[in-house]
Amino acid sequence: MPLYLSSGPNNMIDCHTHIGEAGTHLGGALLDDAARVWGPELHLGVSLEEHWQAMEPVDAAIVLAFAAPAVGFNVPNEYVADYVQMHPDKLIGFASVDPNDQEAPDQLQHAAASLALRGLKLGPIYQHFDPLSKNAFNVYEVAERLQLPVMWHQGTTFVRDAPLIHARPLLLDEIATRFPDLKIVVAHLGHPWIEEAMATIRKHPNLFADISALETRPWQYYNGMVAALEYGVTEKLLLGTDYPFSTIERTTEGLRSINRFITGTALPVIPDHVIDGIIHRDSLALLGLR
Repeated sequence: MPLYLSSGPNNMIDCHTHIGEAGTHLGGALLDDAARVWGPELHLGVSLEEHWQAMEPVDAAIVLAFAAPAVGFNVPNEYVADYVQMHPDKLIGFASVDPNDQEAPDQLQHAAASLALRGLKLGPIYQHFDPLSKNAFNVYEVAERLQLPVMWHQGTTFVRDAPLIHARPLLLDEIATRFPDLKIVVAHLGHPWIEEAMATIRKHPNLFADISALETRPWQYYNGMVAALEYGVTEKLLLGTDYPFSTIERTTEGLRSINRFITGTALPVIPDHVIDGIIHRDSLALLGLR
């Protein structure tokens, strides 16, 4: 069921959030490598109550399932569906399927028809699939036919068991060419290959990118926004947090302070209207979700 939200200039939509509790949905390599890279103070597990409280400042949020048990990240479609049905006026659920599974196309159809999930989450490096494989194309075909937008992790990671050969945003060029009506959001601006991601989303009308979790890399973030300006794609950038990795407060503050390093220099300034446009963009309309 579509959300009937106003689309005023002050609305905020978080297009990239996660749920899942440590020990139940998260474990193994994911948590081990997170502690190794980010330190033990990083807590990726989150309860449904914590997620709902964190979404209080936004007008709507996309909640992602994830079928990546090989790295310890397994948030079932049913779990997401049950949660978003508790808050149908605010939350939108995305399914996830493993393209290596021959039943994945049928599973995706079931998630859309029976669970009322309205998009798809994929991450080839976490799910260990070749994004240009025949099995993967079978999944994209269903997503395009059912008009399910895809939140796509196409960039690097801290997880060791995640082959970066499948991580480059450039791989989406062939997919977008073969499936021109498939709406795709490249998470985290495709970092660290941000210019590659910007060139790719400029080329294809239905490719977008989100800014989630990039405030932790402020210099890369600034240069990525400059690339978006130079490629003329700032209107295709969406607000996302990657919660619980980040929050809406840290995300918006990081974006609003993006010019802090360049005061007194001749470096390009990210204009206020670009920053405000991202924070208040109607991502649901762009992705065909209302």
